[in-house]
Amino acid sequence: MEADLLILGAGVAGVYAALAAEERGAKVLLLAKDPFPSGSTPWAQGGVAFPLDEEDLEAHLQDTLRAGRGLVDPAAARSILEEAPRHLERLRALGLAFHPEPTREGGHSRPRVRHLGGDRTGALLLEGLRARLKAPILEGWTALSLLLEGKRVAGVLALGPEGPAAVRAGAVLLATGGFGRLFPVTTNPPGATGDGLALAFQAGATLRDLEFVQFHPTALPDGALVSEACRGEGAVLLNALGERFMPRYDPAGELAPRDVVARAVFQEGLRTGGVYLDLRPIPRLEARFPTVVAQARALGLDPLREPLPVAPAAHYAMGGILTDLLGFTGVKGLFAAGEVASTGLHGANRLASNSLLEGLVMGHRAALAALEDLAFPQNPEPLPVLAAPLGILPSLREGAGRALGVVRRGEELAAFLRFLEGLPLEERPLASRAELEAGSLLLLARLMARGALEREESRGAHFREDHPKEGKPRHTLFRKG
Repeated sequence: MEADLLILGAGVAGVYAALAAEERGAKVLLLAKDPFPSGSTPWAQGGVAFPLDEEDLEAHLQDTLRAGRGLVDPAAARSILEEAPRHLERLRALGLAFHPEPTREGGHSRPRVRHLGGDRTGALLLEGLRARLKAPILEGWTALSLLLEGKRVAGVLALGPEGPAAVRAGAVLLATGGFGRLFPVTTNPPGATGDGLALAFQAGATLRDLEFVQFHPTALPDGALVSEACRGEGAVLLNALGERFMPRYDPAGELAPRDVVARAVFQEGLRTGGVYLDLRPIPRLEARFPTVVAQARALGLDPLREPLPVAPAAHYAMGGILTDLLGFTGVKGLFAAGEVASTGLHGANRLASNSLLEGLVMGHRAALAALEDLAFPQNPEPLPVLAAPLGILPSLREGAGRALGVVRRGEELAAFLRFLEGLPLEERPLASRAELEAGSLLLLARLMARGALEREESRGAHFREDHPKEGKPRHTLFRKG
């Protein structure tokens, strides 16, 4: 198989990138590990944060900078937010009917978050884009390693339904999402194992700020999230004593940035024995948030009658593959967009609903930039496949939950890192999907633990109980070798 542009991942960044490339007449191919719709996009209950107008652009930028705690790149954030309105208009032109009234979510100073179908924004956005895409999405294909000739990426070695195959391409765009499955409790789908980050790292790309993983403050016991938009519409958090507690932690109360709310929920849960989210103040709850109501009822809970038990769950990786504002990774022929990438928009803590926006803007940009840099080397060879034995996963996830959770401590981080460095991470010619995923998670756990241990401060989503104050802003960079 061969394509001009090969896209790994079929979430919003990948599918929107494919549409942009098709418009330029390119031959596009998408590989997805799981049946479509896959990835984190369909799970996104929240909406897309679009600046309302020129005046709100500045307010949106300030909200983003404030949430990112000193690590947002202001120029990158401004560039992405300035381009956002034209993508809203393009989506509307494609027939996607956003609700006319925006909502407010945590960290936003005003309502600017647009929704589709109430709390089904991600799913409906992805379905709407897929319906307009002509390029095939090959399901059940796992990228094992990148093909290189010299220092240029020219495709991937992939494991498909009939075995391994080389897929050649003029350029490769990684849109593979994050690595939430490193943690025992996560809102991420099963395929979120960080494969794209590991592939890029093996090829020589730089990974940045992996210690910054956002924990969604309100997940149900099975990991299903309760959208932050619920709190924007009036839901309140209660501790096990039935008391509201968020105003004690932040003047913004339930609409404080996610890192603040997640720590407050964690600490109140420890202090009182549990935390609950009361959705009953929301008018027309069942019509407004049908997915949340259905997920709760599937667990035997009734949000119309009682508050729901909630706790923080690993949700979004702010760090990722370092790219420029065209999605270029620094490795010829290799681009990245979406959660897998680090553009500088999110800093130490992502502002709610900026992620789908980034996926749209950067997916589009990366596709166009890749088409300007196509090349087809004649004899590319696959890099070694990173793999690890499946038996490590239970202890890996247990340790990550303990050492890399909402609250971190240097002693636990050091012990976890020693444990990780004793686990086998192998380079092989081939591996199964499960072995590849275990290898990706082990690599990222090592890097994340190292970054968290070395970052002796608290900043955004990274909170060190033994170093509770902020230090000087700095990024953490990871390079192979």
